[in-house]
Amino acid sequence: MTLRKFKQYQPQVDHSAFVDPSAQVIGQVIIGKDSSIWPNVTIRGDVNNISIGEQSNIQDNSVLHVTSPYPGSPENGYPLKMGDRVTIGHQVILHGCKIGNLCLIGMGSCVLDGAVIEDNVLIAAGSLVAQNKRVKSGYLWMGRPAKPIRELTDEELNWLKISADHYVELKDQYLDS
Repeated sequence: MTLRKFKQYQPQVDHSAFVDPSAQVIGQVIIGKDSSIWPNVTIRGDVNNISIGEQSNIQDNSVLHVTSPYPGSPENGYPLKMGDRVTIGHQVILHGCKIGNLCLIGMGSCVLDGAVIEDNVLIAAGSLVAQNKRVKSGYLWMGRPAKPIRELTDEELNWLKISADHYVELKDQYLDS
């Protein structure tokens, strides 16, 4: 795994987490218990901080970054905060946003600075969550820009849990091999 210090900041990775050797984790980054970072992911906490909760997974080729404070931005700029049991699909870009618990961000989606994804949300593949957009809990969001399509079914809400559980099991297999 490639953990790189930036200035005085060294990434902090829980001992139970998995970071693929091809991933880059730089600077002010915290990765929680039982989380997993998959091949070719870049997590760059150089100009602000990134926190990834427990049992979350960031899939192949995704990019996580942040924005430093600038005139007109919030006082602390745009850090990236991710809750627990979140699934981030392949080639997702997350930039200075907040993601609640039990969410799935579909492959190829992009979530921009200041966006807030509440708990229990499914973002469809290829969607764009615009800057400062608040994404309401319990819905499927889709499009460029993303809009609420419909409420999530009980089956879909359960799938959010199944996805998180699957990636905890898979990362354990990787750690054991």
